Amino acid sequence: MLVMPIKYYWEDLTPGWRYESGARSLTAEDIKRFGREYDPQVYHIDDEAAKSTPFGGLIASGWQTCGVAMRLMCDGYLLESACIGSPGLQELRWLKPVRPGDALRLRATVLEQMPSQTQSGRGTITFRWEVMNQREEIVCAMVGRQHFTRRTPAS
Repeated sequence: MLVMPIKYYWEDLTPGWRYESGARSLTAEDIKRFGREYDPQVYHIDDEAAKSTPFGGLIASGWQTCGVAMRLMCDGYLLESACIGSPGLQELRWLKPVRPGDALRLRATVLEQMPSQTQSGRGTITFRWEVMNQREEIVCAMVGRQHFTRRTPAS
């Protein structure tokens, strides 16, 4: 694995900081492969059977959409950051179905920056992550926190 130089420390991710990724498309086969492996509900794995569901056709698992978001996040800024993990999500919403051919993009926005109360070399960032399709519709929205090391520990 290629280790990237650190570009983003806790100090760099101030409220209002924003990142927008390029697009990544999902094919019908991508959707069915993920569905068969991790979420084998009929509307994720079978084109014909999916037509008789409320979705009217094949759709990606919400978990697959989250996986795409994570990859776009890593490729865009996370692998160049001083991130040291995450305590999890506070909110996750799947707002619209993702269909074969949809081109997904990630928008990350910093909501809050909190210094650690116990470790002077660390802090926490609260993000809102939105996954958008090619029509600029938000298909998935998440709010969560990530821990980062600081460039310069607080005194």
